[in-house]
Formats: sequence, C-alpha cells, structure tokens
Amino acid sequence: MPAASTRDDRHAGDTARGDQHVRGMARGGGLNLIGALLSQAAVFLIMLLLARVLGIREVGRYAQCYAVLSLAGLLSLSGFRAGLTRFVAVHLADDDAPALRGTVRLGLVVSAGSSVALAGALAWGAPWLADRLHDPGLVTGLRLVALTLPASTICEAALAATRGWRTQRPFTFIGQLYEPGTRLLLTVLALATGVGLTGAFWALVAAGWSAALLALVALARLLRRVPPARPVHRPGELFRFSTVSWVSSLSSTGLIWVDTLLLGFFANPEIGVYNVATRLVTVAIFVLAPVNAAFGPYLAHLHHRGDLDDVRRVYAVATGWVVRLSLPAFVALLVLPGDLLRVFGGEVATGAAVTVILALGQLVNAATGPCGTVLNMSGRVALNMADNLVALVLNVLLNLWLIPAYGIVGAAAAWSASLIVVNIARVVQVRHLTGALPFTVGMAKGLVAGVAALLAGLLVSGLVPGWPWRPVAGLTVIVVVYLGTVLALGLSREDVMVLRTLARRRRRGDPPGSVAPGSVAPGSVAPGSVPPGSVPPGSVAPGSVPPGSVAPGGDRGTAGRAVSR
Repeated sequence: MPAASTRDDRHAGDTARGDQHVRGMARGGGLNLIGALLSQAAVFLIMLLLARVLGIREVGRYAQCYAVLSLAGLLSLSGFRAGLTRFVAVHLADDDAPALRGTVRLGLVVSAGSSVALAGALAWGAPWLADRLHDPGLVTGLRLVALTLPASTICEAALAATRGWRTQRPFTFIGQLYEPGTRLLLTVLALATGVGLTGAFWALVAAGWSAALLALVALARLLRRVPPARPVHRPGELFRFSTVSWVSSLSSTGLIWVDTLLLGFFANPEIGVYNVATRLVTVAIFVLAPVNAAFGPYLAHLHHRGDLDDVRRVYAVATGWVVRLSLPAFVALLVLPGDLLRVFGGEVATGAAVTVILALGQLVNAATGPCGTVLNMSGRVALNMADNLVALVLNVLLNLWLIPAYGIVGAAAAWSASLIVVNIARVVQVRHLTGALPFTVGMAKGLVAGVAALLAGLLVSGLVPGWPWRPVAGLTVIVVVYLGTVLALGLSREDVMVLRTLARRRRRGDPPGSVAPGSVAPGSVAPGSVPPGSVPPGSVAPGSVPPGSVAPGGDRGTAGRAVSR
C-alpha cells in the first residue's frame, strides 16, 4: 500500500505540474492571440480596400512587392531575430550586462547595415526586377519597398531583443497593433485622396519607419534597467546560432512567397486573385502563431528537464486549441469559397478552386500543430532546417511544372502539396524523437463538430439563393452548429481549465500577457531550471519567430505556411 500511495502521489504531482503548464500557456497566449487577430484584421482590410478601390491587378502588384520585402527582410536580419531573443534572455539570466549590451548593439548594427546595402541594391535594380516579372509598373513599388526595408529590419531586430526580457508587450503593441493599424489608416487616407497604389506604398513607408522608432524607444527603455557597462561583443556565438536559424527562416519564408514571384515570372494575369485567396485562407490559421509563441517557452523548459510526458501533453493541448479554433473558418472556406471571395469584388470569385485547395493544405498544417516548434525546442534545429529546405525545393519544382499548365490553380496545388508533405514528415520525426502525437479526444470531438457544421453549411448553401444572403445564412449556421456540437460532446478537462484561467484573469483585470502570482510566466526562469530563453545548444529560442511581428503584407513568423501573406 505505501508503494501504491507513493505512485499515486507522484502521479498527482505530475498532473498538477502539467496543469500549471497548461494554465501558463493560456495566460501567455492571451495577449498574442488578441494582437494576432487585430493584425490579421488590419491586413485583411488593406487587401479588401485595394481590391475594391483599385482593382485586382493592383492587388497583384502590391503582393509581389510584399514578397520582395519579406525575402529581403530575412536576408537583412541574417537570423538575428532568433539570436537576439535567445542571447538577450541568456545574458539577463546570467546578469551579464556587458555581453547583453554588446549583443544588442551587434545585432542592430549588422542588421541595419545589411538592410541599407540591400535597399540600395533593390532601388538600383528595380527596373531589371520589374522586367523579369513582366510588369514595368512594379518599379515605383519596388523602390518604395527598398525605402521601407531598413525600417522593417530595424523594427524586427529591436522587437526580437525586447522579447528576451520575457515580455510580449512591445512586440504585440508595436508589431501587431501599431504598425498594421497605422498602415491601414494611412492606406485609407491615400485611397480617399486619390493617390492610388503609390499612396498605399507610401503608407507602408510611413508605418514602417514610425514603428521602427517606437521599437527602438521600447528597447532603450528596457536597456535602462540593465546596469551601465562597456559592451562586450561575442560575434562567434551569435553568428553560429543565427546562421542555422536564418537558413531555416529563409527557406520557410521562400515557401510562403515563391509562388507569387513565380506567377509574376510566368506573367500570369491572376496574381491578384491568387493573393486575395491566400489572404482569405490565412485568416483561418491566424491562431497557430500566437499558440506557438505561448507553447515554445514551456516546451523548452520541459524538454530540458526531460519531462517527456508533459511535452507530449502540452503538444497535444496546443494542437487541439489550434484545430478547434480554426475549424469553423475552414468549414466556411470549403462551403462558401466563391461567396467569401466576392467580398473583394466579382472578378475575384474565380479563385474559389484556389481557396479550397489552399484551405486543405492549411487544414493539415493546423491538424499537425506546432510540430516544427517541437523539433526546434528539442535541439533538432538542423533537422527542421532540412525540412524547410526540402519543402522549398519541392514547392519550386512543382510550381515550375504546374503554373505553365494550370496557372493559379497549379500554384495552389504546389504549395498545398509541399505543406502537407513537410508537416507529415515533421509529425513522424516528432513521434520518433519524443513519442508525441498531436491527436487527442478533444481534437476528435472538434473534428466531429466540424463535419456536422460542414453538412449543415452545405445544406444551407443549397437552399438559400443569392449573395449576400447565402453567405450570411451559411456562416451563421456553421458557427451555431459547430459550437452546439462542441458543447453537446462536452469540453475536455484542459478546455475547462483554460476557460477558467482566462475568466479569472479577466475578472482580476490583469493584462492578457501578465502572470498570476505564483505561476511561471512563459519565458520566465523557474527555480532550478534553464531559462526558457536559454535553450539547448543548436536549438531556436522559444518564440524566436515572432508570430505577429508584422511585415508589410503579413506576419513575420515563418513556422510553415501559418504566417500570413
């Protein structure tokens, strides 16, 4: 009996500790989730305004310039986004003020210098690049993107450094709220005054530089908490860590944008339609990035301690949240693709097939959960990098094969196939390394509710004629049936725990990103543990891919295609 009692006590202790991690994820993800939602809404509205006011061709030009900015931004950062977050956290934990100041200075100077050089090259080569993309009208946009590039890079680097202080606030309020919100307001002003697409690009410039200034101010305020010291530079460790992260991020961002650039290369006239469809699909998966950010620090902490049971539980819980929060949107995309696209204008409705194909790929992305984060936090960053490279090469080859014959439908099929392959491979790798699988009873209940909502939506779409009544009725029925089925099947223990945690936080009036007394914050240092920012050698810092660090055109996070375009 004493032995059985000891086992029961140990099991109860493990369960309580696991519950604490689940509650901590809920607290840490609140601010990120709100920021990601508002950021997605702002970018969605920008694309909607451009489509309705200027037409779908101008949306295509805007998207191609976005693609260039995103790829050039990653080249400029040289992987320092992950490196700054990690080493700032490490040096803070070690009370090493000289190394901390040296890391921040080195990261900012190198990133800013490389971005200025790339911006100059882009501005000079804009006519050549526009010619390769078969559209001389891109020259002005490319040059204004070049003007934005240093600001975007400095903003990302500064916000990445602030995350090392285990706070999400500068990153969320500046990167997810201020920058896209300001860009939206300035774009509205530009379109209202009749300055067209050029005005929209100037809105990008103004929002980018003002956000960069605010990010530097936020970083300076945090640095004032650090004792004065002469900076000590350790470029070796920073560059070694950042290089692997840089290649991985560049590969995954290439996976996001290569289809847009290849459509331009093949002079496809439907680039705008394609990017509106991808924007619509991206809205469905916005929840993955903030869940990743809340999940990463806990996984790094648990894996360092060898608590594989809790790793498996946290991974399953995180995946369950992503799937169940995303499913209603996916159902709507599968049932009403043409109707939803008509919001952007009648000519965009031709992208219904593209929307369905992209939605299927993103659904697999959601169902496999943050498997790339599991690999990174487990110290398998090189393996994750290889996955990203394989996915990028596969995507390029499929695009080169399919775009000439099938246009935007071929591009969508190439991207979805690449995303499905890489995510299935990652699930197999995670299973082999940690024994974790993303499938739970809660997810199964969500899928059952999704099927019920899908059938109800198809029924309504067949019975209700015309636009806009069909999408309004269809969306209402999908949401009601989905929520009703979820509640009828019953919430899991983790679901109830999360809801109670968020409800308590709201009653207390705490900010969503703050931490309750006695709990361990995402990214904070538990007694006797490795700081979650100080991950095992060769791994990527928790949350090192900021989920809502918003680049013009979408989120800067690059975990698969979960980021927005």
